[in-house]
Amino acid sequence: MAIRRALISVSDRRGLADLGRALAHQGVELLATGGTAEELRRAGLEVRSVSEYTGSPEILGGRVKSLHPRIHAGILAHSGEQDLAELARLGIGTIDLVVVNLYRFAETVARPDVTLAEAFDQIDIGGPTMIRAAAKTWQRVVVLVDPSDYYEVMLALDRADGALAPERRFALARKAFAHTAAYDAAIANWLGARELGGARQTFPETLTLQFHRQIAMRYGENPHQEAALYREQPPVLPSVPAGRQLQGKELSYNNVADLDAALSLMLDLEAPAACIVKHGNPCGAALAGDPAAALRLARAADPMSAFGGIVGINRPVDGASARELCESFLEAVVAPSFDDEARDLLQSKPKLRLVEVGPLDPRAPGLDLHRVAGGLLVQIGDVPSSIREGRVATRRAPTDGEWAALEFSWTVVRHVRSNAIVLAHADRTVGIGAGQMSRLDAVRLAIAKSLSPAAGTALSSDAFFPFRDGVDAAAAAGVTAIAQPGGSVRDAEVIEACDAAGMTMVMTGVRHFSH
Repeated sequence: MAIRRALISVSDRRGLADLGRALAHQGVELLATGGTAEELRRAGLEVRSVSEYTGSPEILGGRVKSLHPRIHAGILAHSGEQDLAELARLGIGTIDLVVVNLYRFAETVARPDVTLAEAFDQIDIGGPTMIRAAAKTWQRVVVLVDPSDYYEVMLALDRADGALAPERRFALARKAFAHTAAYDAAIANWLGARELGGARQTFPETLTLQFHRQIAMRYGENPHQEAALYREQPPVLPSVPAGRQLQGKELSYNNVADLDAALSLMLDLEAPAACIVKHGNPCGAALAGDPAAALRLARAADPMSAFGGIVGINRPVDGASARELCESFLEAVVAPSFDDEARDLLQSKPKLRLVEVGPLDPRAPGLDLHRVAGGLLVQIGDVPSSIREGRVATRRAPTDGEWAALEFSWTVVRHVRSNAIVLAHADRTVGIGAGQMSRLDAVRLAIAKSLSPAAGTALSSDAFFPFRDGVDAAAAAGVTAIAQPGGSVRDAEVIEACDAAGMTMVMTGVRHFSH
């Protein structure tokens, strides 16, 4: 079915002129609302305004322009004889293509100073109505809501003399319904977290989320589980789902989970840094003057665990870093970018997955979601805390070197599954104890994992020490400084153990459990 008449009403004008020219070349009559019509006319195109077509002016400051029987009957009519005869009797023509995108509600409410009136002004009424009508009648009407689809549709129309295959029409209709659903969700979520008087709550009464499928995976955590990767809408940047895979085998479910863990740690470190992640936990992390040196230090912390690991780097990957990556068997690398020399060198590892996520700019914590049977646990994402704002609880304060080591270990421990203990120097981890049911066992594991001596290291614990036994074990291994949240009923005993061993302890007052 060829397209003979198109209705265009867009707030996002990207690609509009090119689309208009392509449609005009096909002999399609162009109808458009106010601002869109002016834009098309500036491009030299002949356009009929919607108000002229309906015989009704745009009223109420443009809020009512497309809500008219000549518009919606033209969109909703089926191609059968009965509907077409009724349209002919009423002098109404069919509309075969609807190009609409909506008022910028999400962008408007993202402003911290937005008022309720400004938000309501950006709630589109006519646009969603036209989109839903066109998508409902997808067998006859083509609906376009995303400028990124214009080019492919223009090509398809040119190859098929103005017609579009049913499969493409159906795909565009699906996308249209997802578009209006996301728009309504944004409105419901924003309003659901606000009271009329301006009071705000963190969590809306009803939480509506939308994610776009990126990858249908071969399997999930295990081969008998089906899986897919979805990208949040709008995309979170930087993130693995919004990143770009440059080479390598397709990403697995476990790859993505570990890449996300590596990227999260890299976002917390300002100096050139690298980490290696296995099963959701860093097995090594380091700082250095350049990413290649950081990678060497991170790998040396636990080379056995690093085998087949996931690497995170917080600087563009250059030739030197690429040569280091080629030294080991790795599954994947996530970084801001990979330069040409690095790309050339890493082609020698064709199965190695490279994921480019763009600049590692700090991102807002957002909502952290955890699915449980029958529901969803929702919290504000964890954010870093400063060790320097903690309280020195022992008689001895940290030296400058100990402060630096505590800062680094405290940053890393936030990214280790609880119970978590990290032993580190100022520039590298030495031993990591992750996911233990006992904090004493986590300390013992971190010491056991230390390939270099634990003597002289700083220890960070993601939660308080319930007993002094963990501190005694650390002291016996030669640890000199400890950071922990504090808050145990036995804090005094723990501090006494530190003082007795000549150790220094900083109580941060902040816990960083990661379950």
